[in-house]
Amino acid sequence: MPLAAELYRGPFVRQLLGRSDYRIISELIEPRARVLDLGCGDGELLAWLAENKNVDARGIEIDRTKVQRAIARGVSVYQGDIDQGLTDYPDRAFDYVILSQTLQETRRPLWVLREMLRVGRRAIVAFPNFGHWQVRLAHLFSGRAPKTKLFPHNWYESPNVHFLTVKDFEELVDQEGWKVERRICLAGSHTISFLHNLFAEVAVFMISS
Repeated sequence: MPLAAELYRGPFVRQLLGRSDYRIISELIEPRARVLDLGCGDGELLAWLAENKNVDARGIEIDRTKVQRAIARGVSVYQGDIDQGLTDYPDRAFDYVILSQTLQETRRPLWVLREMLRVGRRAIVAFPNFGHWQVRLAHLFSGRAPKTKLFPHNWYESPNVHFLTVKDFEELVDQEGWKVERRICLAGSHTISFLHNLFAEVAVFMISS
């Protein structure tokens, strides 16, 4: 491994269900908590949390096929569009609201984050970092929309609507007066000890209002 990588890479993070961010999320959530997962896919993470942490697991997913698969896993999931808000839930209905690798695909990200912190005591948000050095170089030298391991899609078929960085997210949290309870930044399966906006591929934040 190059010296530069040694300098910024911290402890190794094991994967859960094939993803390091899932491992971090699972460690942040306390046993027997009330959990809502937004854009939960086929409910794989929720099912794991219910089985291994005995959480009260609920989910929202827009894709009908994934909703059906989640229900088949025994997870309580309904079909809905999180951009429309979480009006079905009262304030502080959950201990944790999860939004993993989905924020950049929402059309109203600030509204979604505000709703997460209305219905949950804490929000756990994971997103790919558009400020990563490889993305910067890809854009600089190609003069085109970047295509990297993090952002592999052509611009016309990408699910991503907003391209945010670690710094962007931190500035928004500060602007809204929210509190960062935990911040874990990843490069592959290693944590980043400094220069998060430059070296992090994925960031996981736990915030509260």
